[in-house]
Amino acid sequence: VQLQASGGGLVQAGGSLRLSCTASGITVANMIMGWYRQPPGAQREFIAGSHFIRSTTYAESVKGRFTIIRDNAKNTAYLQMNSLQSEDTAVYYCKASKSGQEFWGQGTQVTVSS
Repeated sequence: VQLQASGGGLVQAGGSLRLSCTASGITVANMIMGWYRQPPGAQREFIAGSHFIRSTTYAESVKGRFTIIRDNAKNTAYLQMNSLQSEDTAVYYCKASKSGQEFWGQGTQVTVSS
């Protein structure tokens, strides 16, 4: 099983990025997909989740700015990030989970300059 996260980079405050998490060895449509982030010097935190029955949840800090999207045909989950702020600077990770199993991507760096 492998989750390949990509799409991070350097962006100015107010800008947008779309992160991708492409899975192999599992079927995204059958998994709970989540995005987490770890800011510098801080713990990893949950930011967005997509249940396989299509419900979504978001951390308050990103609600209204970030959207988790599934593309089951591409076996990929995305995180659309708009109105980025310097506080969003972190390493972003995707996770797939189901029935007590969980798989993590390798992380992608997002840096927001003010």
